[in-house]
Amino acid sequence: MTFEFAGRCILLDVEGTTSSVSYVYDVLFPYARKQLHSFLVQNWQKEKLNRVCERLAKDAGAASFTNWCELDSQSDNSQIEKAISRVEAEVIRQMDRDAKLTGLKELQGMIWSDGYNAGELHSHVYEDVAPALMLWKKAGIDVRIYSSGSITAQKKFFANSEAGNLLPYLNGHYDTQIGSKRDSASYKSIATDTGVATDEVLFLSDVVDELRAAKDAGMWTALVVRPGNAPVPDGHGFHSLSSLRDVNITSQAPVRRSRPTDKPSS
Repeated sequence: MTFEFAGRCILLDVEGTTSSVSYVYDVLFPYARKQLHSFLVQNWQKEKLNRVCERLAKDAGAASFTNWCELDSQSDNSQIEKAISRVEAEVIRQMDRDAKLTGLKELQGMIWSDGYNAGELHSHVYEDVAPALMLWKKAGIDVRIYSSGSITAQKKFFANSEAGNLLPYLNGHYDTQIGSKRDSASYKSIATDTGVATDEVLFLSDVVDELRAAKDAGMWTALVVRPGNAPVPDGHGFHSLSSLRDVNITSQAPVRRSRPTDKPSS
């Protein structure tokens, strides 16, 4: 059923909305798990991994990564191996429970980035996604992504899709750094960052709790129904779409000239 939208910005979820749940769970997650140990070993002394390890330690309840892994300034190979094993075990524990934690998502994104760069990964997107993005861009709609996956992962995902590079159609990206997808404050912050009112934003997702949070923030909302998505409760109260092409832009939105942003509001 067509959804009439007269606003200026469309905010998209990824998993279950633009891409199949099975691609994420059957391809991306197993790839990260398989490459985890070698990635940690190869990048152990690099600043980008050090930052992620600090976040992992804090997510695990430690004051710092050094304290968490009992490292000192003269750490020998055995201590380093022990630290790598501890990080690996914690990451696997978090992946097993599908944790939506920033440190985990940043690390997964870094591993996937290497996989995309090596040509080993190509993102699945539904066949209606690319045509819809093109149509919305032509209509002057500001299209952005909000996912629990890191911004790094989002960019690689859409730059290496089966439909080609879709990044030129996206004006911004948000992840858990801006807040939980089930917290209405996150959507208010996103609207502020885009420079439009919440009632000029349409959020599309396959998760009812996320839609409720966006609706509480004042956004337009619609439930995306795809094959393989988790069942939704009866009487959820949201307009349902089976294709992004079902969104009908009912007024000519002004073309935005602002630069794309990937940073959450402070």
